Amino acid sequence: QVQLVESGGGLVQPGGSLRLSCAASGFRLDYYVVGWFRQAPGKEREGIACISSSDGSTYYADSVKGRFSISRDNAKKTVSLQMNSLKPEDTAVYFCATDLRHPICGFTRSTYDYWGRGTQVTVSS
Repeated sequence: QVQLVESGGGLVQPGGSLRLSCAASGFRLDYYVVGWFRQAPGKEREGIACISSSDGSTYYADSVKGRFSISRDNAKKTVSLQMNSLKPEDTAVYFCATDLRHPICGFTRSTYDYWGRGTQVTVSS
């Protein structure tokens, strides 16, 4: 059975940091493209970061560029999202997803094959 699980969400004050992790069962997550998406109430799900499988190149949405960083942990076979300088507008459910078919990542949701259930991130004082 193929499953993705996110962890690391929670409540944090503005300006604080969180590190989210994505782990998989049923396949080697570190072999494939992984993307992080988020969805706030009343908004569409948006891609915020992804990492390619071919060369490890990364891409970020303008809204998080310079604050968030995606990386692979080969030993743990996971993908993480380090989030710094968090703002209230970062409040959302964060999802990881994997694309098994393409070597270069992007933010087109239909290209991702498997999704986690999400983890809540709340930025508030």
